[in-house]
Formats: sequence, structure tokens, C-alpha cells
Amino acid sequence: MSRVFVLGAGGWGIGLALVAARSGHAVTLWSHDSREIEDIRRHNENRQRLPGVCLPEGLILTDNLEEAAQTDLVIMAVPSFAIRKVAHGLRAVLPPDTIVVNAGKGLEEDTLLPFSQVIQEELPFCRVVVLSGPSHAEEVARRVPTLVTVASRDAEAAEMVQRALSQPSFRLYVNPDMVGVELGGALKNVIGLCGGVIDGLGMGDNTKAALMTRGLSEITRLGIAMGADERTFSGLSGMGDLVVTCGSMHSRNRRAGMLIGQGVPVEEAVRQVGTVEGYFAARAAWQLACRYEVNMPILEQCYRVCYEKMEPRQAVIDLMERPLRCEFEPI
Repeated sequence: MSRVFVLGAGGWGIGLALVAARSGHAVTLWSHDSREIEDIRRHNENRQRLPGVCLPEGLILTDNLEEAAQTDLVIMAVPSFAIRKVAHGLRAVLPPDTIVVNAGKGLEEDTLLPFSQVIQEELPFCRVVVLSGPSHAEEVARRVPTLVTVASRDAEAAEMVQRALSQPSFRLYVNPDMVGVELGGALKNVIGLCGGVIDGLGMGDNTKAALMTRGLSEITRLGIAMGADERTFSGLSGMGDLVVTCGSMHSRNRRAGMLIGQGVPVEEAVRQVGTVEGYFAARAAWQLACRYEVNMPILEQCYRVCYEKMEPRQAVIDLMERPLRCEFEPI
């Protein structure tokens, strides 16, 4: 049995804490908010983020980051804006060679770095692993069969995480393509936001299927330009995560997109839903597309809707009226 420290007491953090506990590990769940910890302790659940899911006996709750020093495996499940700050706080706490698993999906806004690189900058002495794939917390917590992938430049560390967390309802695959796994997880949030917009506009299955297919093509093009393995995007952190994000009401990105499509101002839609990683990733991803000179028309229109007040319906019209071309033409 190992000691696992999970950072983030939202739905995803609790879901992964439950996975670790079911695998026989001693688990500590951390939040920076002492009031949140106290409320979870009082009700034995996070009533706002994961209602109805009770925490197991023996799971420790804390708001003290220094308790991470007594751990074998750290899992980071905090919002994108908190990744660097929390990782920096761990610098004086974690011993060398601690395995740190990033379970967040996104890009840092200022640097455009994937979260694993942010963590590695702050914790250069740790072994960083990425966990990604189609995995809504609501289903993971309730033992719905789920498959994800773990990636790292440290193959041994990835395999250790695979062995530590795999169980009958939660299966992990190893993928050596850290760039592709993380980029797929970040950019599917943007396409998921667009999928919600399509639903909010009242468009149909044909439109959604086209969005997902062409959206994946755009993600793949950027990934290849950044050195990723093309095969990764047909896997769990590519197509798999894209399907679940575009199609499920568990997806905050889709829910926010639906509000936007229905005419709710973008900032208000994000406020109503809460953390909407696709909204933040849209700007960072568009900057990456410009930097690598990759043509990403869907991403461009999403950026314009989110940050330049373009009307969602006009964005769809502009996409449909682009010059005609061969489906697999390299662009």
C-alpha cells in the first residue's frame, strides 16, 4: 500500500481519490479552502461538485500542503489557473524523485505551456506523469468502467502509475507521447465548447459529427507540428476524450457552449457553469496555431466567439462558406 496525496477536492479530485482508495492506498485529499474541507468533512461528500458520492472511511482531509511530504504519489487535480501556484508550493515539501501526476487538461495562458511542463519547471526534481482520457468524475466515482492513458518521458514512472491505479472499473494504458496526450486533452475542451454551441443553436447530429471529425483533424495537425505522434489523436486522449466532451451533459465545456449558443454572453455562461477549461484554452491554442502556422479554422472561430464577440451562428456560416477543398489535403 502506498500513500497518495490528491490535490483538489472538486469532482475530479474526489473521483481520483476514490480510485486510489479502492486500489488499497492510504489517501489524503487536499483543498486550499478550509471551508470546503470542513463542509466535506461534515457531510462526507462534496455537495456542490459531486453530490451523493460518499467518501470512504480512512480518507484524510486537509488544507495543509505540507502533509504532502509524507507521500509516495501526488495527483494534481486543480483548476488550470492554480497549477503553477500549487506546484510552486510543493517545491519545499516534496522529496526528490516523487512521482507527480497531472490530471488537469489545458494550457497555461501566459506561457502556452502544457501543464506537465509547468509542473516540471516548478518541481524539476520530480518525475512528472500525465493522466488523460474520457473520464467524467461523476462516472469514475460511481465505478462506471473507464479507460484512460498515462504518459511520461519517464517510462518507469508511467508504468508505476498504471500499476498503482488500475482496477476493474478503471483501466490505464501507457503512451510514451507526452506532448500528444496532453495536447489532445487540452484542445478537446475547445471543441467540446463548440459542440455545446451547436446544441444551443439547435443544429443537428450531422453538424456535431462534422465538428468532431474536422476538429480532431485540426488538433492532429497542431500536434504533429509540435512533435506529437499522429496515432495518439485516434486514441483515448484524442478521439476518446473528444467524443465524451462533445456528447455528455457532465461536460462543463458543453454546458457553457449551449448557453452561448442560446444567446447568453460568453462571460456570463462561464460564470454560471464554473470552471470552463475550453474557454481559457481557446486563446492559448489559437496563439499556438499562429506560432506554428497551422490552419485551424474551427479553433479560430471559437476564439472569435469567445474573445471578439462574434455571433455563434455567423461563425458557423463562415466555416461552411470557406473555399472548397479535398478532405485530406495537407494544409
